[in-house]
Amino acid sequence: MLSKEFYERDPALVARDLLGKILIRKLDSEVLSGKIVETEAYYGENDPASRAYRGRKMFNELMFMDVGKTFIYMVHGNWLLNIVAHLKGGVGAVLIRAIEPLQGIETMRKNRNVKNIWDLTSGPGKLTKALAITKELNGIDVTERNSLLMVVEGEKESFEICSSRRIGVKVDLQQKLRFFIKRNKFVSKIS
Repeated sequence: MLSKEFYERDPALVARDLLGKILIRKLDSEVLSGKIVETEAYYGENDPASRAYRGRKMFNELMFMDVGKTFIYMVHGNWLLNIVAHLKGGVGAVLIRAIEPLQGIETMRKNRNVKNIWDLTSGPGKLTKALAITKELNGIDVTERNSLLMVVEGEKESFEICSSRRIGVKVDLQQKLRFFIKRNKFVSKIS
């Protein structure tokens, strides 16, 4: 299980280091899981693509608070899963963009009503539907053992990490803040 300290770093470092880790969703008596294969980092008031760009508000308060908590909001009818990550006293979060399904694949298929496994969790809205992640899970701590959502170490493997500009962002920072595992078929968009 990843500790709070893992998330108490620059969001870009956390986003990069989350690749290959396992996202676990406890759903009733079942466990759904997948390897994180794509992420994006977001900062505070100086990041024009961030929810925190206009400062601290009720809807983005979690980004300013304790690390390791989920920050879930809706965009275009889809819930998006973020994990709060920033340096002490900072602001930020990491968007989980895509996972490679590992456990509970049949339940994920039912939740999404799709047969094609490559289309199951290859995008932020797709993965939240597949894992039945909604606003009800907003603010839960992913570093607690009994949490309904957790992130744990994955198997030791070697893979190449690529980076690009964030997807769907009109005004972006200069640095590349989207990270993904090269040649993984569950990455949402090859760039």
